[in-house]
Amino acid sequence: MTRLTRHTGEGTPQPGALPSPPADRLPDGFAVELAADTRRSRDGHLMLGGSPPRLLRLQAAAVRLLRDGGFVVTDAGSAALARRLLDAGVAHPRPPLPPVRDTTIAIPVRDRADQLDGLLAALRADPATVALPVLVVDDGSRDPDALARVARRHGARLLVHPHNLGPAAARNTALRHARTAYVAFCDSDVVPERGWLAPLLAQFGDPAVALAAPRVVALPVPGPGRLDRYEQVRSPLDMGPREGPVVPVSMLAYVPSATIVVRRCAVGAGFAPGMRVGEDVDLCMRLHEAGWRLRYVPAVRVGHRHRTDLRGWLAQRAGYGTGAADLALRHPGRVPPLYAAPWSLAACALLLRGRPLPAAAALALTAATAVRVARRMPDADAPARAGTLLALAALRGTAEQLLRCATRHHWPLAVAAAATSRRARRVLAVAVLAEGLADHRRSGTSLGPLTHTAIRRLDDLAYGWGVWQGALRRGTAAPLVPRLALPLRHRAGRRPVRRPWEPHPVAPTSHPSATPTAETW
Repeated sequence: MTRLTRHTGEGTPQPGALPSPPADRLPDGFAVELAADTRRSRDGHLMLGGSPPRLLRLQAAAVRLLRDGGFVVTDAGSAALARRLLDAGVAHPRPPLPPVRDTTIAIPVRDRADQLDGLLAALRADPATVALPVLVVDDGSRDPDALARVARRHGARLLVHPHNLGPAAARNTALRHARTAYVAFCDSDVVPERGWLAPLLAQFGDPAVALAAPRVVALPVPGPGRLDRYEQVRSPLDMGPREGPVVPVSMLAYVPSATIVVRRCAVGAGFAPGMRVGEDVDLCMRLHEAGWRLRYVPAVRVGHRHRTDLRGWLAQRAGYGTGAADLALRHPGRVPPLYAAPWSLAACALLLRGRPLPAAAALALTAATAVRVARRMPDADAPARAGTLLALAALRGTAEQLLRCATRHHWPLAVAAAATSRRARRVLAVAVLAEGLADHRRSGTSLGPLTHTAIRRLDDLAYGWGVWQGALRRGTAAPLVPRLALPLRHRAGRRPVRRPWEPHPVAPTSHPSATPTAETW
């Protein structure tokens, strides 16, 4: 056991600028495969997919490479194409499974000796992780002896904070003591499935990948209650079944640190030690800004003991919300409550008027957008149909975001408006029911529609309350300010300068359903 004498944040390395990837080119032998939801034209020259969506126009050589839905990198040209497809999210890496080695497992914990025992038992029962070094960081437990006995029984090295510094600081302590190329962070309340680590380590065959994360799902419980069943489909730790790159202001904007694997040389000093909430989101954004890639691999599953007592559950949701202010100040424009194009916002506002003339104007805006999009893809199988569907998808995406804002981030404003306006009351009532019932249908939950809707509204009320608390505490409106998706203006004859791993400027667009930008490859 190593007892650390430092028990304040002073002197702790701060998470400054992160290093850039040493190499961007994918190595020969690296395989990629088109995502199942990527759409291609009949001749293979047009491709649509990713988040935000991109319209890729492929040259003949690229079409030949993708004839069978994937290819293996063999030269600089195929490496460049593979990189662009991966960054756009229209293709996924398919690397071979490597041997599990050169990895330290780091576990921050405060008390929870029984849960730590279950996690360590699972790690030692897995042939791939049985011999790996494990660092347990006791972050100021009230009963440190219980944790010490569990760590000793499973052959884990114990590092002790005499006082509680928070999960970010605990992870950083493990990071400083690790001596391997990779560090796998596991919270004490997770239980990984056997064989979980190799597919995550395989992602680091791409030299630009800094972080890989599994899907975090609910551990089964006997006699699940209503909150248990809600958490099974709407846990904030479960990022869903869709594989892809982790990119801010996209459908997959971050991954939770309940279980992640990082390249140690990429993360510098690690997490922001002053952040008690949202430190995982902050790390994802800093890595992205430094040029690293991050991968989400939902085929790998890690069980998690979700919090399902009502009081603790509401407090947890509100706590998550308080982190939005810090994130919005650290990363301006990266965590907006709403991200949409002006035309789609205007169309939704007109439709909300509920009158024939405004509705006709909204239809005209949508039709003009459909025409503009169709003109970008004259070589599509059916340009007019594609443009219409994409414009309608963008309009729908904006409408869904507005419903979420009214019931989540901005519910205090919505309630205040409803108190003074009959029309606002009707709109809010429709939003409360419509969004909840639509989410019930999408989620596949075993809960009844009204029960699911009621719990979802409690979820939103608690999170939104936390957002406002954090905003007031920090004296900022940043986490409440929407972001407009505007076309990038640049001088005639000059292309805008953009790092290839960043999302393309999307116009017209709405998030999450966006009208694509065209590229040629």
